[in-house]
Amino acid sequence: MTQDTFLRAWAKRETFHGRASLRTWLYRIATNACLDFLEKRRDRTPVPTDLHGDGGTGTEVRYLQPWPDSQPDDPHERAAAKETVELAFIVAVQHLPARQRAVLILRDVLGWPARQTADTLGLTLASVTSALQRARVTMREHLPDGRLDWSAQARHELTADEQKLVAAYVRAHEALDIETLTALLRADLRFAMPPEPGVWVGRDATVRAWVDGGFGSGEYADWRCLTTTANGRPAVAMYLRRPGSPTYEAFALDVLGIADGLVAEITTFGGSVFGWFGLPPQLAPR
Repeated sequence: MTQDTFLRAWAKRETFHGRASLRTWLYRIATNACLDFLEKRRDRTPVPTDLHGDGGTGTEVRYLQPWPDSQPDDPHERAAAKETVELAFIVAVQHLPARQRAVLILRDVLGWPARQTADTLGLTLASVTSALQRARVTMREHLPDGRLDWSAQARHELTADEQKLVAAYVRAHEALDIETLTALLRADLRFAMPPEPGVWVGRDATVRAWVDGGFGSGEYADWRCLTTTANGRPAVAMYLRRPGSPTYEAFALDVLGIADGLVAEITTFGGSVFGWFGLPPQLAPR
């Protein structure tokens, strides 16, 4: 889409007369390129997990990936990043039809005026207002409880208590302390492993699934962890040393959501993402 945007811009360069900023002109081209793309692949667009459904239902957004926390130099880009990189927002926005998605991002994330949004999308002011209202309703239906005001969920530095919670999460994993690990999780914990479908709902069900999957025994009994941040949240990089292996190998990245002093959400990604975060692929034994 980036390539297509610049090709379209080059082909239409004579239409830029300077009445609007170059940024606005390029946004218009980029938005329309993406809308055209979504329209063509409508039947192949994956259906996201229902964030309010029961575990194992729905189909995960297969291109959902973690994003390293870097601060762009442009304040405008920093403001947008704070509101759009959180995993819950990325999943929830997939429920919107393409034009509602575009209106929501232009109006609520980038803060564009209604008239500028209408001109960019080739819509009337009334259509933009209506689309934004419908988009907000849908977003509120598909965001987890307590996340109705997504624009207020800016990236923040971890508090001392949150740092202690993450450190305890690491120690419990490395010590294979299931009881302590369970105590660090909220009863209504939500756990997902993109691109695997479905969301596990509930602390006890999730921990049971981990144990049934082998955590703490056999080849899944020797772990080391490193901490980082992703999507504006704390993240824990898990390294596993299997029997007979001389090193710990990159295994999974847990992105944590913290609420009320406990881990409320865990989204786990495969070890292939470690390089994006500057994490080593292997760790030596202690």
